Amino acid sequence: MTDSTPTTSATPDGYAGLRVEKRGHTAIVTLTNPPAHTWTADSLSALTRLVGDLDADRDIYALVITGDGEKFFSAGADLKLFADGDKGRAATMAKRFGEAFEALAGFRGVSIAAINGYAMGGGLECALACDLRIAESHAVMALPEATVGLLPCAGGTQWLSWTVGESWAKRMVLLGERVDAETALRIGLADEIAAKGESLAKALQWAERVQAQSPTSVAACKQLIQGARHAAPWSRLPAEREAFVALFDTEDQREGVQAFLGKRSPQWRNR
Repeated sequence: MTDSTPTTSATPDGYAGLRVEKRGHTAIVTLTNPPAHTWTADSLSALTRLVGDLDADRDIYALVITGDGEKFFSAGADLKLFADGDKGRAATMAKRFGEAFEALAGFRGVSIAAINGYAMGGGLECALACDLRIAESHAVMALPEATVGLLPCAGGTQWLSWTVGESWAKRMVLLGERVDAETALRIGLADEIAAKGESLAKALQWAERVQAQSPTSVAACKQLIQGARHAAPWSRLPAEREAFVALFDTEDQREGVQAFLGKRSPQWRNR
């Protein structure tokens, strides 16, 4: 297992609005568009491309995403983009949002959002696209789009409903209700609360736990779990069995069993 000590290597520049760092088998993605880390067409395209690059990097097992500083995870889209009512720009941004967060949701490894402050609109949708969410004690989460005559178009209505249930989704989307960290934990929007400034450290601890798991098994399990969102369990059971057998074509399956029988830690190769 590779530890999460600060032996880091920064990835080359080229991801607009994102700072990317690799720490062991974990990629840390920091949103960097101050003051509120709003998304732009360029940063959304960069996230889409980045997830593709990380998917192709067999040494990366986990992705942690957070915002720079203490106040904002991300405030979503800059409303100035929509002030002139340009429908073409709206279509472009909706497409970019959808591509970016669908790519994030489909990341083959484990994705963790370290919510270090306000996560509003597209900021919360980014966190919802992740597998797990750690909210700092002062974090505030909301999907306030209907307040300004818009709606969540980057998976918010769907992923929020799946995560917290229809009733709370309606409270947050239709009533514009804001949720603090304690409420988020209670309704399942957050998986854990961290003290102010500690969400990234906690997320990295979870990412280190991912390294004990076979990355090929994790990828298969993630697809099966997410498949339960749109199909009845009985219809997915054959796929579960097929995925189990398919793992016997991987090096990690052989390594995992042999390591267990040999009473040693496995050395995963993600193959």
